[in-house]
Parts: sequence; C-alpha cells; structure tokens
Amino acid sequence: MKIKYLAHASFLITSAGGVRIITDPYESAGGIRHAPIRETADIVTVSHEHADHNHVASIRGNPAVVKQDATIKGVKIRAIPVAHDEKGGGQRGKNTIFCLEVDGIRLCHCGDLGHILTEAQVKAIGAVDILMVPVGGFYTIDAGIASRVCDQLNPRIVLPMHYKTEKVDYPITGVEEFLKGKTGVVRAEGSELDISADKLPRTRQIIVLRQSL
Repeated sequence: MKIKYLAHASFLITSAGGVRIITDPYESAGGIRHAPIRETADIVTVSHEHADHNHVASIRGNPAVVKQDATIKGVKIRAIPVAHDEKGGGQRGKNTIFCLEVDGIRLCHCGDLGHILTEAQVKAIGAVDILMVPVGGFYTIDAGIASRVCDQLNPRIVLPMHYKTEKVDYPITGVEEFLKGKTGVVRAEGSELDISADKLPRTRQIIVLRQSL
C-alpha cells in the first residue's frame, strides 16, 4: 500500500490491487493555497461539510463518496461519529472519523476532530495501525490533545496533518509544536509512504510526510 500526502487533511491511499482512496479533498480557495487536487480515485471519504474537507468535485474518475459505513472494492470502511469541537458540535458541527482496512492494515483518519476521545469512541475505533491526526489546533485538537489521542489509540504509525504551512492562512500552528519532545520522529524526504502489514514498526513512529501540492 502507498500513502501519498496531498496537503492539509487529504491523503491518497492506493492499495496493492490499485484501489485509490482520497480522504477529505480540499478546495484550493480561501485559507488554502495548496494547488488543486487533480487525482483520480475510486473512493472519497468526507469527514464533514466544510470546503477544506469536502471538495469532491475536484476528484476525477467518478468516485464513490463515503460518509458512513461501507464496503467498496474490498475496502471495509467504518464511520465513527465525533464532534468538530469540545461542545458536542455546538460550535463547528459534527465530524466523522473513518477507519479503513486496506491490505491488512487498519488506517484511521480523524478529519477535524475537536476533542479528546471518549472510552466508547476509542472502543468503536478499535485497533489502529496508521493514524492520520490533526495537530494544528484552533479548528481542531491542538498538539497536546493530539498527543493524548495518539496514546488513546496507540497506533504503530502517526501521520500528522491539518497544520500550518506557507500555503495555509488559517490561524493554526505548525507541525513542530506536535513533535516537541517526541521520540521516533521520521522526517520523510518525499510525500509517499510505501508500507505493508509485515513492515509496520514495532514501536510508534511519527512520520512527517512532505505535502505534494
């Protein structure tokens, strides 16, 4: 399986069999100045209806748009309802965490998670091999709470997302705040991670992929 970090909260996941999944495609407008996504996909997951997460129109190939539990082309997808804020969605609405099983690897994409997880949510998510978690704060959990969520879910690999870059004008922090004091940090030279179930690390790694757009 290959995971390519497009930008913001959007990743392209490609299975060994060629199934292509894109998470939370953004609109290149407003506070997002990353280049538009021009990828083809079979499946697109949308965690919530904000323009930096639901721009399905940019994705090529007539993909299946997933917002709830589904199994498509052999990919099992579970949707766990959470909130975009600490007030049950009262400020920014609801959000969905997506858990995907691809090539024997369990991936979890948190979307714009806005709070620490409850015990029930941790149980619903279950075992996680690769966690894609927002770390920038303000609109989502910040670096400190993201660290606690990582401890709650105990993934083998953490892929930080939704943080400040030179192409993001939102008032969020950069990835360095999340990385402070942590071990197992890998700063990738490129935007792609090529991984299989038998190559998952034994101890947690935080892999900072370069954004490709």
